[in-house]
Formats: sequence, C-alpha cells, structure tokens
Amino acid sequence: MINLFVLQNGRLSQEQVEDRNELLQYANPIWIDVVDPEEEELIWIKEAFGVLLPELDDLGDLEASARYFEADDGHLHIRTDFNIRVAFVLTKQVLFSIHDEDLPVFRLVRLRARLRPGSVSNAKDVLLDLYSTDAEYSADALEEVYENLEQAGKQVLSDDINDAEAEVVLETIAKEEDTNGRIRRNVMDTRRALSFLMRSKLLSDEQQEEARQILRDIDSLENHTAFLFDKINFLMDATVGFINLNQSKIIKIFSVVSVALMPPTLLASIWGMNYRNIPELDLAWGYPMALVAMLISAIIPLWYFHHKGWMK
Repeated sequence: MINLFVLQNGRLSQEQVEDRNELLQYANPIWIDVVDPEEEELIWIKEAFGVLLPELDDLGDLEASARYFEADDGHLHIRTDFNIRVAFVLTKQVLFSIHDEDLPVFRLVRLRARLRPGSVSNAKDVLLDLYSTDAEYSADALEEVYENLEQAGKQVLSDDINDAEAEVVLETIAKEEDTNGRIRRNVMDTRRALSFLMRSKLLSDEQQEEARQILRDIDSLENHTAFLFDKINFLMDATVGFINLNQSKIIKIFSVVSVALMPPTLLASIWGMNYRNIPELDLAWGYPMALVAMLISAIIPLWYFHHKGWMK
C-alpha cells in the first residue's frame, strides 16, 4: 500500500495510491509512506521518482555502514528502529519510508499534520517529527513500565507473598525488562540516526535545533532506562530472595518435625527390641504407657522450639 502526502494550506493531506497513474498525477509530494508493498509498487516508485527502495527482507542489516549512508545520487538512506525496522530514503524534496506494518507513531504524525497547519513544511520536518513522536511514545512506554514495576514491588515487599504470587511477579519483571530493553535499543538507534542527519548538513538551523532538542530528550530517556534496569535487578533479587526464604521455611518445618520425632522413635526402638528381660513388656498397662511416653517426648521438643521462636 502506498500513502502519498502533499501539503495543502499548510496541512498534510493524505492520498492512497492504487496504481501507477495515480502516483504520477500528484505534484510535489513531500512524503510517500509504503506499507508492506508488493514488488510492482516498488517499481512504480522507481519509475516515477528514480528512487530505489530496499526490500523488506533487507531491513534487518545491523551494520552501521549499511544503515546510514549517502548514495551517489545524494539521497540519504536511513534504516532505523520503531520497534519494527523502518527504512527511510530522503531526497531534496521527498521523504520515502517503507515498513511491513502501520505504526502508531506514523498515524499520530499524520493526524497532527492534518490538524495543525504549519507543523511541517518539507520532507525533513516530517522525518524529525517522526523521531520526536517516537521519543514521546518511548517516554509513555517507560512510564507504563515504571507503574507496572511499582505494583510488582508492592507485591514483593508485602509480608504474605507466596510462591505462586512470586512466580507471577517474576513473569511481570521479565516482561518489563524486555520492554525496557527494546525501548533503550530504540532510543539509541534514534540517536544514531539523528546524529547522521545533523552531520549531513541538510537541515536548516531551526531543524538542527529541533534535532538537538530530540537528542536531549533521548538523553533523559536513556538515564531513565538505566534507572529502570537497576530497579528491575533489585526486584528480581528481592523476589528470588523471598522464594528462597519460603523454601527455607518449609525445610525448617521438616527439620523441626524430624527432630521432634526422634525421641518417640528412640523409645519405640528400645521397646521394640527382642529381649526377654524388658520389664515393661509384661505390664498390662505397658502399651498405653509407651504411647503416652512417646507423645510426651514429642511434645517437649515442639514446645521448646515454639518457645524459642524457631517454628515461625
């Protein structure tokens, strides 16, 4: 699908292109967004604008030399991360973007450009607006990560957390750690892309200042992700510690029960010997006496352990 954008009265107007003729009839577009294109659509763009867009399968190349470069024709090629890989080709007049699915960042930029006249004036403004909006989304996502970790922390630090609850907390922590890591990767990638744009000297002074402001926002986001990683590590250690503590309590109970049953076991062993001259064997009340003696010998150590607080 090809979405073509032109400026009309200072606003970004969107047109969906379904064939080659429609692509040619629009003069001076500033942004052409290609979503999950067919090979034929890429050929239309090449014929109409002389721009060869990369295949979707080629967007995963992580080498810096393949992700940020200026071609011989003067076009800037940028492959960046918006949680999914997106490729940009920036010419003097038009920004081309290609990705395999529509993104919330792109939808929000389109909405703002339609509602706020003068928010974008050229292709470079669109690209900077995309990066700025992506930073906003990252900030919102980090706030959500922090809130989820706060809830997990309250559960971990409660007095009555059990193993099942601790397992749920561990799953939450692992999920938020993955989200925090993806956001950090995203903002680092945005930093590299903006630095490349600023070095290209294609931006105006005003756009250079806007790029620097986005970089300052990214600095604060990176610091926040580092803080969240520390919080995640703390909660992970605390949760594992509580699980180990619960397991230690179970082992302690088994140990207490084992020690408490040792005296009755000793008495039963003595009276179970096959000797003839054991006086108690001939007594009529010998059996109930043995049961009472074993019961008392078990109660005494249990009382002692409880008195010392070892059974809590």
